Amino acid sequence: MQNTAGTGPAAPLDPTPLLDDPHTAYAALREAGPVHRITGTDGNPAWLVTRYDDVRRALADPRLSLDKRHATPGGYRGLALPPALDANLLNMDPPDHTRIRRLVVKAFTPGRVDALRAPVRRVADGLLDAMERRGAPADLIADYAGPLPIAVICDLLGIPPHDRPDFLAWSNALITPDPSRPESAKQAVGAMLEFYTGLIAAKRAEPGDDLLSDLIAVRDDTDGNGHRDRLSEDELTSLAFLILLAGYENTVHLIGNAVLGLLDRPEQLRRLRRNPAELPTAVEEFLRYDGPAPLAIRRFPTEDIEIGGVRIPAGDTVLLSIASANRDPARFPGPDTLSPGRDVSGHLGLGHGIHYCLGAALARMETVTALDALLGRCPDLRLDVPRDTLRYRRTLRSRGLISLPVAW
Repeated sequence: MQNTAGTGPAAPLDPTPLLDDPHTAYAALREAGPVHRITGTDGNPAWLVTRYDDVRRALADPRLSLDKRHATPGGYRGLALPPALDANLLNMDPPDHTRIRRLVVKAFTPGRVDALRAPVRRVADGLLDAMERRGAPADLIADYAGPLPIAVICDLLGIPPHDRPDFLAWSNALITPDPSRPESAKQAVGAMLEFYTGLIAAKRAEPGDDLLSDLIAVRDDTDGNGHRDRLSEDELTSLAFLILLAGYENTVHLIGNAVLGLLDRPEQLRRLRRNPAELPTAVEEFLRYDGPAPLAIRRFPTEDIEIGGVRIPAGDTVLLSIASANRDPARFPGPDTLSPGRDVSGHLGLGHGIHYCLGAALARMETVTALDALLGRCPDLRLDVPRDTLRYRRTLRSRGLISLPVAW
């Protein structure tokens, strides 16, 4: 891949190598230059930032807006969502971002997350029980890594168990649209909107002990205290949509990528099985080495800016490569080696700045709990297919296995 940093007429880089072998492609781009013009996730040109220092600074730069209204007209074509799902934190800057984040962050404090540890372990044990009853082999994505975060997020939001298979199907249709069925993503959006509209109405009539009921109370100001931080109806629906989708996507891919990393390195797997107290540190290395989000959410400069010596015009799409930054040898020596004991402080696997992942503590806890349960229950866990037959979802915005067949 050639360096196309600069503002000349050169055609944007083909992103195919980033889909086929992302870490090799990112390494070549990082070596060639800090910023490159590529064909972005929406099919339009975008600026890709590859080096750690530049990515970290840009993640916290207030001149890089998440609000699509700052995009050049016609210059960005993301997934078209109805207003009731589009008014979420991934499209907002302060002060709206600050107001809404403040309302929901209480659900993800360390204390609240720690209180969920035992319920998450029960879900993990139940999924492993079902795997054992069916017997080997199993698909660790479909049978374990996928259902676990769906169950946790649905419990948090108060979504009934019988609706969860639908949510799994809708989420997958949005995360990796089927090229043979271009209408599937649009249908999933419509189904989610219809479901959330009905669920919010039901919880207004009969609130429960869950996060969605709490958010409805703030929206409706049912306690009569005159909330200053109220939600609009669209913001309420969009927030529930985002919590479910982000809470599922990041965690399922993190668990799957971590397990594969350990299956590739049996000595590290044995070490963590003997020393499960090291799992929290290991999860940080999994986030750095092969995290679930190769790119931060796209950004749009509110004015002409310079990154890595490259001028980027206001309104252009900017993609910040977390995957490339986390393997920058200038920040992490020997970055292509998975080393669960290394110091990975400052990794960007869950973002940086005001848009740092809202559910980071929950994702970490779920992954540690899932790995602890799995390694304890399946001491001889192994791949059940040749390593080179495994396939990842072909998308720039997420990094996750389609399936992970295992035996024990």
